[in-house]
Amino acid sequence: MSDQISVTVADGVGHVTLDRPQALNALSYEMIHELTDVFESWVDDSEVGIVVLDGAGERGFSAGGDIRELYGYAVDGNAGEARDFFRSEYRLDALIARYPKPVVAIMDGITMGGGIGLAGHAAIRIVTERSRVAMPETRIGFTPDVGGSWLLARAPGELGVHLALNSRTMDAADALHAGFADAFVPSERLPHLLQALAERADPGSPAEIVMLFDETPGPSALALARDWVDACYSAPTVREIITRLRAFAEGTPDAASSSFPAHPLDPAASAYAGAAADELETLSPTALTVTLESVRRARTLPRLEDALEQEFRLVSWFIEQHDLREGIRAQVIDKDRSPKWSPSTLEGVDPHLASDVITAQVHEPVWPDRTPPVVE
Repeated sequence: MSDQISVTVADGVGHVTLDRPQALNALSYEMIHELTDVFESWVDDSEVGIVVLDGAGERGFSAGGDIRELYGYAVDGNAGEARDFFRSEYRLDALIARYPKPVVAIMDGITMGGGIGLAGHAAIRIVTERSRVAMPETRIGFTPDVGGSWLLARAPGELGVHLALNSRTMDAADALHAGFADAFVPSERLPHLLQALAERADPGSPAEIVMLFDETPGPSALALARDWVDACYSAPTVREIITRLRAFAEGTPDAASSSFPAHPLDPAASAYAGAAADELETLSPTALTVTLESVRRARTLPRLEDALEQEFRLVSWFIEQHDLREGIRAQVIDKDRSPKWSPSTLEGVDPHLASDVITAQVHEPVWPDRTPPVVE
């Protein structure tokens, strides 16, 4: 197909591999279009009964969208091209989510951002002991997109808010618990799984075949943290979340945080909560404020496409903002890890900003013929 993806069809299995291992299979605009062409061509192809989606190399399925490409759009003033990229990407994500044939996505290794957009909405999502799954957008002054807000909003309790605000990375057990994956298959068994899918015998469905290789990973740290995460991240604002985290870490919950767990303070949980508060203090106040509103509103939306439209309004705004350019510069370009956010404090963020950006339809939507309703 190209030097960025590889495609084969054999034994009824359409196999598409992201093939930029030197860039952790980061998604370029070219790859988005090529993947769309492949998936569209297989919809009515009688030779394809199952689609397998994976990434080349052993380091990751996909580290996300090509951040350097996004940075180029931002600094060169090509916001229109960036919006075209996001529209194309979101349409592909929705196509995979609604695909009429089973899509088996193998999230072996690093799977973040745009990688979750491809794999996170597939019919069967597999993680391995090497999986590292995250929506890390707040680290670059951005907000979860590619349907990430939809998945985060449906995680148990307030875990999705924690994952979104802190850009927390999940292992296989966490991804399963949070609803980002369906099965755990050790990486050494993946070749055998692919062979079984190719040799499938009716009436065994792809899901049933995957279950033959499914194992139970270790305990989920997210699941163990659920009680205090719910208590802290249910606060109405990011500032109050930080206040609750510090109170929990210090063992001094106040009256406003009466839902804190009643059991004796766990030193490990205390350290975890304190570190989470410290981390939030270093991230973009604007990105945190908007992300909190985005995930909470996504809980009320009826369809993935509605969440994608909401995200598109946000990313269309972010692409022209200082914090996204500064976040990419600090983390990816110069790598000094010292971004200068503007505003620099949560108190400096307009309290109406998130709502205003989410509800403002400034640019042509992803699906012009069926714009989803605005959630008030």
